[in-house]
Amino acid sequence: MRLKDKVAIVTGGAHGMGEAEARLFAKEGAKVVVADILDDMGESVAAEIRKSGGEARFVQLDVTKDEEWARLIEATLAAYGKLDILVNNAGVSGSIVNDHDGTDGWDKIIAINQSSVFYGTRRAAAEMMKSGGGSIVNISSIVALVGSTGGHPAYGASKGAVRSYTKSAAVRYGPKGVRVNSVHPGYMPAMLNSTNAGERADKIEKTPLRRLGEPIEVAYGVLFLASDEASFVTGTELVIDGGFVIQ
Repeated sequence: MRLKDKVAIVTGGAHGMGEAEARLFAKEGAKVVVADILDDMGESVAAEIRKSGGEARFVQLDVTKDEEWARLIEATLAAYGKLDILVNNAGVSGSIVNDHDGTDGWDKIIAINQSSVFYGTRRAAAEMMKSGGGSIVNISSIVALVGSTGGHPAYGASKGAVRSYTKSAAVRYGPKGVRVNSVHPGYMPAMLNSTNAGERADKIEKTPLRRLGEPIEVAYGVLFLASDEASFVTGTELVIDGGFVIQ
């Protein structure tokens, strides 16, 4: 098992890529804390992991509130005694607001996608440094690497900030054994559920592998960065997009 005896927090773990990551981590031997604002779905994921023989629990978390991050870390330490891995997966798309030029939309997206990564990273790194190190994986996006006109521009800004902050955090915490890396997923089916058939076909046509990705394909990349197999990898960008950004 690639994460045997590791303790991991996965934010946004109640659905989508976060759920895939949480389930895969548990399968690979980790004790997983599923953190999300969606109580029922999060509890369900944790229960299903336990039913399958894994170890998991749900902790309610609003990633935009630093005090809730403190509570999450405390709950994790109380349950498992340590923290080895944090996946900052929780996030929203630029389409969650209708006004793509509005300041309210900007503030909301920046808080969820960007500020939360800072809150989580600094609190997790503080605990990891006490025990000799750990791994933090920040989920960014291909929009941090290429421009996009879809949705609110705060989405690209926030994901670009996650990319840059990851490198700064890697430099800051590396001497204490904490690795920090970013993952940049391409287009997934859930991201295009609300788009028309033409736009969906266009995204596929612009992807060299000529298909959309699946959450489990991202989860395996996150697993590598979280594991000791990536012990000499920090501050890097893992792009999992079927080749979209090389077009």
